[in-house]
Amino acid sequence: MEKIRDMKKIAIFGAGGFGREVKWLIDEINKDENKWEFIGYFDDDFSHVNKINSSLFLGGRNDLNQWKEELAIIFAIGNPIVKRDVISMIKNPSLHFPVLIHPSVKMGASVELGEGCIVCAGNILTVDIKLGSHVILNLSCTVGHDTEIGNFSSFMPTVNISGEVITGECVYAGTGASIINRIQIGAETIIGAGAVVTRNLPSKCTAVGIPAKVINQL
Repeated sequence: MEKIRDMKKIAIFGAGGFGREVKWLIDEINKDENKWEFIGYFDDDFSHVNKINSSLFLGGRNDLNQWKEELAIIFAIGNPIVKRDVISMIKNPSLHFPVLIHPSVKMGASVELGEGCIVCAGNILTVDIKLGSHVILNLSCTVGHDTEIGNFSSFMPTVNISGEVITGECVYAGTGASIINRIQIGAETIIGAGAVVTRNLPSKCTAVGIPAKVINQL
């Protein structure tokens, strides 16, 4: 009974496929330590969800803002700009934003993670790395020394980020992308799946290919 009493309540905002993967991540953490009591999902559109029991639906943003009890909330939203916009509308002082790290992750002692970060299974983060708030590192990414990742950024499975890379906020990198060392990437830039970034990229662009070339600039 004491272990159950010590568990902290947590919910996920985002009831899509990644939301279900984050629930699995929470389950994996609980295998090592009974830390989280999962209570359900928040989402502004639950109508499209068919793989989650409707009893676990807790409402949308308005319901989350009116939540009265202390609650940990994690944002399982892959699109960085949508994630930033949703979080900007959450004003409830009863909420806090935990960091979730899969037990298999290898990480140096000098790594700093902002609130709300999600680090999925198989990631390797070496030394002197800074992740901003609400950053997602999906399955089996690598991050090299002295890299700084901006708030809300999302990196899909098997992205490789070399040392001394600096990104602005809301950067998105598709599955299998690679970023060589000492690259700077502007805010709100999208890197296509499998791309190899060998030169600095400006803000608000889309870059694809090997080597990555800008195909769209806002």
